[in-house]
Amino acid sequence: MLKIAVPNKGALAEAAAQMLAEAGYRQRRNAKDLVTLDPENDVEFFYLRPRDIAIYVGEGTLDVGITGRDLLLDSGAHAVENVELGFGASTFRFAGPVGKLSSVGDLQGLRIATSYEGIVGAYLAERGITADVVRLDGAVESSIRLGVADAIADVVETGSTLRQADLEVFGEPILSSEAVLITQQDAAEPVGFDVFKRRLDSVIVARTYVMMDYDIRVDQVDRAVELTPGIESPTVSPLHREGWVAVRSMVPRDGAQKIMDQLYQLGARGILVTDILACRI
Repeated sequence: MLKIAVPNKGALAEAAAQMLAEAGYRQRRNAKDLVTLDPENDVEFFYLRPRDIAIYVGEGTLDVGITGRDLLLDSGAHAVENVELGFGASTFRFAGPVGKLSSVGDLQGLRIATSYEGIVGAYLAERGITADVVRLDGAVESSIRLGVADAIADVVETGSTLRQADLEVFGEPILSSEAVLITQQDAAEPVGFDVFKRRLDSVIVARTYVMMDYDIRVDQVDRAVELTPGIESPTVSPLHREGWVAVRSMVPRDGAQKIMDQLYQLGARGILVTDILACRI
């Protein structure tokens, strides 16, 4: 039975549970449940602190985990990233008092508060910068005002929290993170992992693409297919109306509206877009 670690709370938890449900896996009904067994799919889910997941997977206690790339790298665990899952995106950056720091080099000799000691320490070491990394759990924005640090390194989404603390980001981003699927490094692929990964891949594709159907004259099919090439090739079927065909193709969700406009200009009619709930590519 495949043992899978899932975030039990925080920004990643709800999105991870939603993806697993879309992939056909049973999920816990009570937020206090620590384990959920799914015998039909031969998997067992363990709900853990996101920061601990890489440790369990790296030690081989659990086979697979869903966590953030930032948490994986910060842990130093013997685990590796397998798949980007497409949610939980964030940027990890340095920030300091407005107008006081402008580059990473300005951190030399300063105190930097962060919840990600491993990432920050490695980043500074690679650049030959000596600084005192102060490990704090939770919000670090108040550390400068309270005299604990001179700068911070933290996950930045909108930047509103930093502005409220009279802080601003500086320098290049340290890391771009998102939710990732991880396994133990240098270990044999767990039994059942191929099916699990394939199901998550199918959810990612289903979220990325939509199905587009439209009718078009035969003499415009080649131009229309250039706009909607599909994953392998679109389906083209004759219509009862002479000189017309029906086309079905998967197209990227983000550009679907523009493609509809272009098809309409070519003379396509009856253009429909529908969500894809699941697929296998």
